Amino acid sequence: MSPTERLYYSDPLLFRFSGRVLAHGTWNGAPSVVLDRTAFYPEAGGQMADRGVLGGLSLRDVQVDDAGVVHHLLELPEGTRLPEPGTELSGEIDRVRRRIHMALHTGQHMLSRALVDVANAHTVSSRLGETLCTIDVDLDVLDEKRVAEAEDLVNSLIDDDVAIRAFFPTPEELAALPLRRAPKVTDNIRVIQIGDFDVSPCGGTHCTRSTQVGLVRVLGVERYKGKGRVLFSAGRRARSELWQEASTLRSLGRSFSCGPLDVPTSVDKLRRDLTEVREALGAARAKLAEGTAAELAARLEQSPDKRVVAVLEGASPEDLRSVAARLTARPEAVVLLAGRNPEGLSVLIARGSGSSFGCGAFLKRAAEAAGGRGGGRPEHAEGRLPPTTDWPALAASLLG
Repeated sequence: MSPTERLYYSDPLLFRFSGRVLAHGTWNGAPSVVLDRTAFYPEAGGQMADRGVLGGLSLRDVQVDDAGVVHHLLELPEGTRLPEPGTELSGEIDRVRRRIHMALHTGQHMLSRALVDVANAHTVSSRLGETLCTIDVDLDVLDEKRVAEAEDLVNSLIDDDVAIRAFFPTPEELAALPLRRAPKVTDNIRVIQIGDFDVSPCGGTHCTRSTQVGLVRVLGVERYKGKGRVLFSAGRRARSELWQEASTLRSLGRSFSCGPLDVPTSVDKLRRDLTEVREALGAARAKLAEGTAAELAARLEQSPDKRVVAVLEGASPEDLRSVAARLTARPEAVVLLAGRNPEGLSVLIARGSGSSFGCGAFLKRAAEAAGGRGGGRPEHAEGRLPPTTDWPALAASLLG
């Protein structure tokens, strides 16, 4: 079967077209429609496929095989058959999705070029995803200042409104072009030329002038699999992200009763206040643990087997540990503590260095009896039991 004629090569802004059904095909086991020509872009080169309507049916995917045949996968209602060969079909591309992809792909070319010029970072791969776009370069570490300079260079080029040309050069013309990277194919090589800034082989859909990109925005820089990775956005998607972030910032400003640009100062103040509160709370908890431990120590001294069982209302696992640490400083001590909270009963069992009590084994038995969970080492164990558990009664029954 002959390769499908691709109309977007000559006009990426062609959103309506007609094509004749040549045959039915399959793609990964799913039935497909093969046309003599198409304006739908198939997934390739890191760019996602177009969506739209073909012959009145929704298009769920577009793919291309190694022979250059484009497969259109349709959403078929139950009982609906594929259009028969010879049928003339009208197609309509999802305009918004196509324009987003054009801006993203053109923006990627421009940013890849700028990264070479500013940071000597050459693109080894790129991906234009549904929510995230990335460029991986041949440097393991990227200077964020250099990346910011590259971003500024790209947006200056967008402001200059330079022409973008997509064409198939002759072998002689191709040999004379300053390509940023080598072609991945050996014949019918398509080239995208962005003014005098960048020349690259590419089969994707691109803007026809740089201003159509709108803006390119770097979202972050990271290290990925030994390579430097740049996360970016462009066009309509970048504008939408900026609007969402600005809206969030305005909302935070209203919460803090300040302007959007004063939010960082308010957050810093809140962080300092929180640190002070945490320190004060820690001191209060330590004082409370000291007092609680002193009360329980008196009971411990009166116990012939040096064991104390207690329920501390509202105590967290951290509180229980603090109290237990003070009590088990006594070598023969065994403490069986519980902290009652709405979500359940936190239990902690610990022993002093001179005791042979099996904390983990005891808690395991208690958890099995009460329908909870827990375990640990012979010297220390923690768990959680149902909130209605009568801990003193349960512990007494298991201690004998």
